[in-house]
Amino acid sequence: MNTTTRYILLVIFLVIGLHSILSFTHEDYGRATSISNIAAQLPWSSSSSTLEDIPDSYYISPETNVTGGIQAGKANATLLMLARNSDTDSAVRSIRELEDEFKKRISNVVSGEVHFGEIPHDHWYQPDWIDEEKATAARKKMEDDHIIYGGSLSYRNMCRFNSGFFYRHPILQNYKWYWRVEPDVHFHCDIDFDPFAYMQENNKVYGFTITMYEYLATIPTLWETVQNFIKENPQYVAENNAVNYLSDNGGSSFNLCHFWSNFEIADMDFWRGEAYSKFFDHLDKTGGFYYERWGDAPVHSIAVSLFTRKDQIHFFDDIGYEHNPYTHCPRGPGKWEKGKCSCNPDHSFDYDGYSCMKQWDRIQ
Repeated sequence: MNTTTRYILLVIFLVIGLHSILSFTHEDYGRATSISNIAAQLPWSSSSSTLEDIPDSYYISPETNVTGGIQAGKANATLLMLARNSDTDSAVRSIRELEDEFKKRISNVVSGEVHFGEIPHDHWYQPDWIDEEKATAARKKMEDDHIIYGGSLSYRNMCRFNSGFFYRHPILQNYKWYWRVEPDVHFHCDIDFDPFAYMQENNKVYGFTITMYEYLATIPTLWETVQNFIKENPQYVAENNAVNYLSDNGGSSFNLCHFWSNFEIADMDFWRGEAYSKFFDHLDKTGGFYYERWGDAPVHSIAVSLFTRKDQIHFFDDIGYEHNPYTHCPRGPGKWEKGKCSCNPDHSFDYDGYSCMKQWDRIQ
């Protein structure tokens, strides 16, 4: 190794060492020079140009009288959780983590009333018309292929329920909006704004925090089934929709991108509407929830992307959210600080190789 090369390597090591020390000892420097912050400044990043900010009018300071402020825009909404008896401890952790700050700041949105409901038999269990021999063979093959939940019948029941039945439950009939919360999830920022009022007053239908690819082996015929429905019902396809988030070729094929539905804030009137009702019935009749392993995430994502305008879908960058193993941490200018977030932006899933955030960015 010649002298020039040695000096170059020495300088590189010194720069890296100094950067590491400053990142560790100076939090502001660390955030400013983080990969996520640098990426946010690049031309193709949406964080500084296409992220839709929550207006300050939807935020409430600790001093705000809860009988004023956004009270006039209060939405008919609920937090919704599907849980087993065995999920009690993790369910309590999720609700406590979400509600402690949320309830304190906007108690006019989160009431103390809690309803418990049992799922009707026909909404949960596999229908009698499913060919059990065919379904069993499909589960066995997926299990042999080591596909997650591939051999599980209860998981398929859950996906079908979340796709086409939860919003029909009697205890939800008095509500329009819901925020899906799952056991053992984590919220890493103060949520001191009203997402329901924002969605309602800005004509939104669906909100998400994480988007990713689906496993192709679980939905091999889903897109073909969707295409058949569209051919028969073109009137339901919205103008200026988000098909180019779902597809890289204008809808000829599905790129597997979907919104991770363990977090979703949405309008149940959309699911109850004619377009989605007929769409779900069309999917359900094929048996794909049981002969394959269709999830509610791609089903919901495809529907809102095709049957609403793309500007009716909202990315909640402001909400720091974790569902193991993935985390979304706010990346928009000032949002990490405004939310007093505890998550590390460098660990945000947004531009991980398995994330579909770039596909969402490109249609903004």
